[in-house]
Amino acid sequence: MNTELANLLPSVIVIAHRAGEEILDVYQNGSTVTHKADSSPLTEADLRAHQVIVQALGLLTPEIPVLSEESAEIAYEMRSAWTRYWLVDPLDGTKEFIKRNGEFTVNIALIEQGRPVLGVVHTPVTGVCYYAAEGIGAFVQQGGEPAKKIRCVAPQAGQSIKVVASRSHADERTTALLARIANYECISMGSSLKLCLVAEGVAHFYPRLGPTMEWDTAAAHAVVNGAGGTVHDAQGAELHYNKANLLNPEFFVHARNDQYFEQLLKSPS
Repeated sequence: MNTELANLLPSVIVIAHRAGEEILDVYQNGSTVTHKADSSPLTEADLRAHQVIVQALGLLTPEIPVLSEESAEIAYEMRSAWTRYWLVDPLDGTKEFIKRNGEFTVNIALIEQGRPVLGVVHTPVTGVCYYAAEGIGAFVQQGGEPAKKIRCVAPQAGQSIKVVASRSHADERTTALLARIANYECISMGSSLKLCLVAEGVAHFYPRLGPTMEWDTAAAHAVVNGAGGTVHDAQGAELHYNKANLLNPEFFVHARNDQYFEQLLKSPS
């Protein structure tokens, strides 16, 4: 067990819950929506959660820098020297927040040498919290219930493949990929919860052929890793963090060493 990560994890979970409380306050009382330079939506909830997380992490680990979606203008010349940093999405699923469907999360990840080694994904509306750390495993906690250890599962022969897809981002290439699976059922979900459903064994496969940013995936990526899964690009390489361009490549999520999906993704389309 990594003692340092084990000691950090409970505090990060508390921070994620505190950020979730700020989000819920705005969610329940209404929010003004503005837009960033790239036209993506921004709400008061994003900013309030960002402030809570950055301040709290600064007190918890003042020696570790923080990169948040709401402070992403930090230059790569500075970031490139970071070997360890917090990567945060204060409100992942802003579109889901605006739609008021509850499928949005607080994402906090610790990155070491480009890899997520600790992650917390908290869902403010339901109270469900996924978390993991390297050497500790992955867990889900629902409200005040005891946490449960979770594992990715591979589909059995003849079993219907459970595929999780984005509620807000559908595309023809994903539809074409899924058409190559003989028997599957689709679970629609927003935000980083899609990766968590694979980590929990509720779904077998999550293909993401549309754009995402590093802060969208890092925390849930840590949860998938802790649950015995993999998050890899089209060449089979694990997603890497703190690149000059913070845009993720296309990626796929499933149980590690799952021959069914490895073969599916190698086969010509």
